[in-house]
Amino acid sequence: MKKADIGVALYLLAAVIFFIVPIPPLLLSAMQAVNISLGLIIMFNALFAREVLDMSFFPTLLLFTTIFRISLNVSSTRAILTSGDPGNVVRVFGSFVGGNDLIIGAIVFIILIIIQFVVINKGSERVAEVTARFTLDAMPGKQMAIDADLNTGIITEKEARERRAKIQAESSFFGNMDGATKYVKGDATAGLIITFVNLIGGTAMGMLRQQLPFGDAIGQFGLLTIGDGLCSQIPSLLISLATGILVTKASNEADVGTILVKQLFGIPKVLYIVGATMCFLGVFTPFEWYLFVGLGGAFLLAGRSISKHIGIEQIEDEVGMEEVEAEEIRKPENVVSLLQVDPIELEFGYGIIPLADVNQGGDLLDRVVMIRRQIALELGTVVPIIRLRDNIQLNPNQYIIKIKGIQITEGEILFDHYMAMNPGYVEEEITGIPTFEPSFHLPAIWITEGQRERAESLGYTVVDPPSIIATHLTEMIRTHIDELLTRQDVQNLVNNLKESNPVLVEELVPKLIGLGEIQKVLQNLLREGISIRDLLSIFETLADHAATTRDTDVLTEYVRQSLKRAISGKYFAPGEVTSVITLDPKTEQDIMASIKQTEQGAYLTLDPERTKAIIASVETEVAKLENLGKNAIIITSPIVRMYFKKLTSDYFRDLIVISYNEVESNIELQSVGMVTG
Repeated sequence: MKKADIGVALYLLAAVIFFIVPIPPLLLSAMQAVNISLGLIIMFNALFAREVLDMSFFPTLLLFTTIFRISLNVSSTRAILTSGDPGNVVRVFGSFVGGNDLIIGAIVFIILIIIQFVVINKGSERVAEVTARFTLDAMPGKQMAIDADLNTGIITEKEARERRAKIQAESSFFGNMDGATKYVKGDATAGLIITFVNLIGGTAMGMLRQQLPFGDAIGQFGLLTIGDGLCSQIPSLLISLATGILVTKASNEADVGTILVKQLFGIPKVLYIVGATMCFLGVFTPFEWYLFVGLGGAFLLAGRSISKHIGIEQIEDEVGMEEVEAEEIRKPENVVSLLQVDPIELEFGYGIIPLADVNQGGDLLDRVVMIRRQIALELGTVVPIIRLRDNIQLNPNQYIIKIKGIQITEGEILFDHYMAMNPGYVEEEITGIPTFEPSFHLPAIWITEGQRERAESLGYTVVDPPSIIATHLTEMIRTHIDELLTRQDVQNLVNNLKESNPVLVEELVPKLIGLGEIQKVLQNLLREGISIRDLLSIFETLADHAATTRDTDVLTEYVRQSLKRAISGKYFAPGEVTSVITLDPKTEQDIMASIKQTEQGAYLTLDPERTKAIIASVETEVAKLENLGKNAIIITSPIVRMYFKKLTSDYFRDLIVISYNEVESNIELQSVGMVTG
């Protein structure tokens, strides 16, 4: 055990022993001195703690000190009633602090009880209750602010985790403080009751056992009782004061002494007025003139000194700023920071800033957070931090999206307009500014707020500017998500899976397959919109086949076949007949015959004319399905699928190519065309 653990254990054990075993007066005096010292330590720690969480165990500390103080009360009560000698500390508190007079001591004791019970405890209890309630209510807003800072790049993932942990710790602390103030309140009540019991019991013991007259008995035992009460209530008052200081700290990070002095004596004008007033009272009233004039003069001198100090600080700040600017000009440019490339950036003109500014009611930051959550649920991968930046070089209503520092698309919105799109069945037209929806390049119309209700009633799909930007950004992320998956992301996914399936991960990585090869398989899946959320099935399949082949394209095909339920659910509806395009068997044979295997992988050596004919046939057949408003899906044999997808990927980015082994047995397909060449 650590020394600190032993010390805390002995502290609590002593409290229990004091309840049971009588202790000698000298030891009792020593423990009461320790109790007073602890009260002072706790009070000054609470005063000078820069954050309330620096004393996060304060509620537990309150419980420990309360039980220890009550045990001393019980021990001193036993000593007063048995031998009449509770130790020198109690006797001194009764004679010196209490003025060696029962009435004076009783009055001082009652005043202390009133200060602690009515003033400090009552206020601390109410402040702790309100603070706990407001801290809990503010948690969602603080969490959203952290997410917003994370998405704008102000803070890192690590800093975000630390801030979230700090918010939870603060909420827990103030909730515990709300309950812990009841200890202090109960302690004051218990001290009052014990004092009255001591007074009555001691007087009775003096009269019955020592045969003292009533006056002598109450005088002797009353002073000891008052001394015992003062001895316990002063540390209790210190800890009550510490409780009040902690729950009333205006700032989480504040040097209380410096802040208080600065706020009280930081304005020279106030000190001039107060100093002049005190001098006036000293001269023109019967008060002692030397007191008031002296105090007023001190305030006037202090005001003049602070005024000079403020002027010097302003000059120093100006000089310091000039020196910093000059130093920035003189020193060589730090180009290391310019090497950082953000995975995803959204830059916009100044006209779009209100959409991203929370203070102006913008919710674009919240939508960015939702995009990352949506992609994680859909595709099973974590989208990197999306940087939002304003760019004065852009048009006011323009925005651009960058992937790894390179612009891939752009769009333009009208800030105070809505975009209305005809889903295809609305016949009545509405007036507006013609445009195109940026995500899918569909024809649309910009309409005003006043036209929105009518457009919706006619059947138009109406979206606001933030939704347009968010949808565009989401589609671009989906399109390029495979590029954004890094080895570090894969390592994080592997670590998460290892927590629940350590045997599988240890078998696969790195014995059978490397991290880079897993990355390529996952990128192949994401490139075609296949979710990698079921990482367990993916890794099980890789473990089954990695011993026979390290070709990532072949491994991808095995994985796709193991995910056929997910693939069928994505593209086909059970119970419905789905129209698809098939691949001519002769064309499949020609493709297989043109495959060349190398150490770097397989590639096609198909004749250019034949390739051109196949692409033309695909274009014709795909147009038939698109004219019917259906997705273009081509079904091939398993061995040909990946090569045919590579062949067509440069011409048809969104073409869906599926093998027969990736279709569930309960799916009904209907061939409406065949690709030939």
